[in-house]
Amino acid sequence: MLRFEFRLARVLLHFALGLGTCTLVFPWAPRAWRDWLVRRWSRQLLTICGVRVEELSGAAPLRHVLVVANHVSWLDIFVINATHPSRFVAKAEIRAWPVVGWLVAAAGTVFIARGNRRDLRHIFKGLVDRLHEGQRVAFFPEGTTARQGTLLPFHANLFEAAIDAKVPVQPYALRYVDGTGAYHSAVDYVGETTFVQSMVAILNARGVRAQVCCLPVIEAAGAHRRELAQAAHGAISASLTRTHGA
Repeated sequence: MLRFEFRLARVLLHFALGLGTCTLVFPWAPRAWRDWLVRRWSRQLLTICGVRVEELSGAAPLRHVLVVANHVSWLDIFVINATHPSRFVAKAEIRAWPVVGWLVAAAGTVFIARGNRRDLRHIFKGLVDRLHEGQRVAFFPEGTTARQGTLLPFHANLFEAAIDAKVPVQPYALRYVDGTGAYHSAVDYVGETTFVQSMVAILNARGVRAQVCCLPVIEAAGAHRRELAQAAHGAISASLTRTHGA
């Protein structure tokens, strides 16, 4: 119990430091400095949570690209930011998560409400603008978290941003494993599991390894958004199957 309480106190303090940094430093810091701060803060958070990040061999990550990844847990944003800091688009529900919602909002995450076409058009324009500025933008095309070993169909709408901005799509495959290489059950965030329950499970877990595999880019020029979605889905599915069977 003391181990859990100590970890929880450290997590809450770390979130407070992150909020302070986003509020006081981000408004005037150069982008390269912000990226460095985001990477360092995310790595520290994962260390506190007992999660070790491993970058699997794959393709070279691009900076000016639209990143898409499978969605397992609230940890996903921080795992990607610990390796390749990105500007995220996330479901509106994340904004209501205790502490994490405040932090990712302060860090510039764009939230999208399901079924809100007006909201989607506004966010889509913002995505294209960010990509034109040379930023790395990331989102989870499943639209929700899925149990490990399951990859839900990808929503194609936001893939259009890559076509309009004339940048490629780069898929990332994420998985969380234990010491034996099996999926770590403590990380699953599905069904009726609340954020608090998920946080407790992760802080009480041992030996969580977050594996990130950056996959080859998919050129958007001349493609349709559904083709991009299908290609990204196939690439991530193949990578997860390959690494899980290794």
